[in-house]
Amino acid sequence: MKKQHSTKEVLLQHKGLFIWIFLAFLFCAGIYFFMDSTKAIDFAAGYIIELSLSVDNLFVFLMIFISFGINEHAQHKVLNYGIAGTIILRFLFIFLGISLVTKFEWVLWVFGAILIVSGLKMFKNDEDEDPRDGMMYRIISKVMPVSDGVYGEKFIVRNDGSNYDANASKLSKKAKYLFTPLSVVMVLIIFSDVIFAVDSVPAVLSMTTDMFIVYTSNLFAVMGLRQLFFVLEHLHSRFQYVKYGVGIILVFTGIKMLLGIFDIHVHNLISIAIIVALLAGSIVFSIIKTKTEAAE
Repeated sequence: MKKQHSTKEVLLQHKGLFIWIFLAFLFCAGIYFFMDSTKAIDFAAGYIIELSLSVDNLFVFLMIFISFGINEHAQHKVLNYGIAGTIILRFLFIFLGISLVTKFEWVLWVFGAILIVSGLKMFKNDEDEDPRDGMMYRIISKVMPVSDGVYGEKFIVRNDGSNYDANASKLSKKAKYLFTPLSVVMVLIIFSDVIFAVDSVPAVLSMTTDMFIVYTSNLFAVMGLRQLFFVLEHLHSRFQYVKYGVGIILVFTGIKMLLGIFDIHVHNLISIAIIVALLAGSIVFSIIKTKTEAAE
């Protein structure tokens, strides 16, 4: 039976997370001294909201890994590739988003509506959904020859005539090489990050449309994802209600965008205070609630 670590023990094991957070705020201080205070506040707001929204995305990653039975060493490998892909994808999404907003201001209002809908969806109970039942997995299994088991950290194995999926297509039966479930997991991770970017990029754009500030705040948040993932892996049962706080944050940022229609603007310092309060409140509530449920 896997040992249940205390929150303090887990955080001490993954000190790298705090190093990345420290580096982010050091960079923010550099912006304050070498650029101006407004851009520093914008960076802090973008970084905090991006890190907050990352929590829900990492829960999705965790569910995918558990569903496919991926061990921790293989998870490290997938996350490293996934983070590299995220950095590239995020740049493309941000560049496209800022280009659209610059040319068509009303796009911000569309983004705001998307964020509100996404935030409300967070309250839907979908914890029991299996990624194997999703449309994306069904499409992958039809177009990729997939093996019937995990082969350590290998993405591709030779087809020996007996190691393809029982429900595999003719493609898998005839293929010389098979993609392992680890390859499928990689595709699902990248796909889920694309979906996540639809929420996170507009949320950061609600704070600022400065390309440098938006991308660097995203970059620092993404670089700390690997460490944050392994913290959540050990503590996810205690933080299971945090996603509702993330949902409220999405709704808040969406409303903030829509207020622009009426020329009402919420200062980013106020936004930072609200986002931090919502995230901290959801963490505290989650810890108290799970302790109460365990006691009962």
